[in-house]
Amino acid sequence: MKMIGITSAAVLSLALGIAAPAYAQHEEQGEKQEHAQPQAGHEQGKPEEQHAQQPQHPQEQHQQPQPNQQQQKQEQQTRHSQQQAEQKQQQQSQHNQQQAERNQQQQTQHNQQQAERNQQQQTQHNQQQAEQKQQQQAQHNQQQARQQPQRTRQQDRIQQSAWQQHRSQNWQSDHRTWQQRGGYRGYRIPDDRYRGYFGPSHGFRINGLPFLVVGGYPRFQYQGYWISTVDPWPEAWGNNWYDNDDVYVNYVDNGYYLYNRSYPGQGIAINITL
Repeated sequence: MKMIGITSAAVLSLALGIAAPAYAQHEEQGEKQEHAQPQAGHEQGKPEEQHAQQPQHPQEQHQQPQPNQQQQKQEQQTRHSQQQAEQKQQQQSQHNQQQAERNQQQQTQHNQQQAERNQQQQTQHNQQQAEQKQQQQAQHNQQQARQQPQRTRQQDRIQQSAWQQHRSQNWQSDHRTWQQRGGYRGYRIPDDRYRGYFGPSHGFRINGLPFLVVGGYPRFQYQGYWISTVDPWPEAWGNNWYDNDDVYVNYVDNGYYLYNRSYPGQGIAINITL
């Protein structure tokens, strides 16, 4: 029995040793067939390549949007550039408008300041001219005062005597107009000088003016002209009218007359000489 057991075990081991290489060989042949069949199938199944390639088509569709993305980026870049250009243009327009407003304000301020300076200069110029005229007038008056001879008591008596000698007793009968005398033949005062120093609006007093007696008639100097009376003065006038009353020279009916403002309506015929 023990021998039978040993013999059975040896046979089983031998069987297993023979079966294992065979099984391994069989598996190797099976793998070779598996590798060979796909190649044959690939060669025989060429018409099926189209079906095999169809699953790759969605991948291509998934990869196609790349050019679209570039185009979108380019469009975005273009829009961004346009927006930047518009912003720059708006900023430049605002800057130009603000600059124009500042320039206008500066120009307005400059014009106002210039106008104020011109007005101040004109005011100063007018004041200076007025002061110069006033000084010149004062100097002129001083010169005239120095040129006029100082009156003495003796001259006062001579003047008073000359005027008193030519007082009329009846002025209506003693007075004669220049028409009655045959017309005025003396010196004619220029119009501009006459308007400036003669006429009813330019009164003066004889007292203090240069005085002479020529041919027994009083003569005095006014504004560079010698005025001689050829008529007696009315008896109604005051005794010292030539010292106290304002008189004026007027040109009436082609002749010159001396009028007394204190006694209007009565004019003494006078003669004008240089």
